[in-house]
Amino acid sequence: MKKIVIILTVIIITLPAFSQRSADYGVTVGAVSFLGDSINGLLKPGPAAQLFYRYNFNPRQAVRANIMGGYLTPLKAPVGELGATYEFNFFPYSTFRSRHIDYTPYIAAGAAFSFVLNQVALDNTTQNFHPFFSIPFSAGFKINVANQIGLEIEYGFRKTFYDKFDGRYEVMTPGDSPSAVDHSWLHDNDWYSFLGVSVTWKMYNKLAGCPAFAEMEKDKKRKRR
Repeated sequence: MKKIVIILTVIIITLPAFSQRSADYGVTVGAVSFLGDSINGLLKPGPAAQLFYRYNFNPRQAVRANIMGGYLTPLKAPVGELGATYEFNFFPYSTFRSRHIDYTPYIAAGAAFSFVLNQVALDNTTQNFHPFFSIPFSAGFKINVANQIGLEIEYGFRKTFYDKFDGRYEVMTPGDSPSAVDHSWLHDNDWYSFLGVSVTWKMYNKLAGCPAFAEMEKDKKRKRR
């Protein structure tokens, strides 16, 4: 767990050091849901929000670092996530272009350090902090609505390596065994999902002679000819 946290932290810290002309910043609002052994909360989503930084290697590939927080309504439990994911765009995509619309569906997968602040099932009053490792994977759609600005919608699941979101095992009677507890079709670990709509933008200084701005101007001139 410690090695995973260190690796994710290094990725998230070093990403902003890359060239800013290839970077996107984003804000997401949406909903988070829980799916476990004893509770199916997909139809009872709670509020969630996210901030992320994306570095674009090229128009089809990118790496994104994110921090997300939400509230699992069925469990009355806050959940958080610090993650990094790889994105693949099915069509070339950029928000720099202003004379025509770029859009693409995309998929993403990666790793995350997550936590939940849940209630102990025995007394239903005490809250415990539980960190765990999770694997996020998702699919979405991007479209640039203006020069440097894009909109995205994404839906994905988090496969966790944790099975006590709802304290299921904590309420077992002394004679019970794990095999006596009903398990969902998702086996013996809990999942949570995230649906969000994002606004992204690029930041660069036109007055500073940014290479990205120069390239965009050249692209415009070529299209006028």
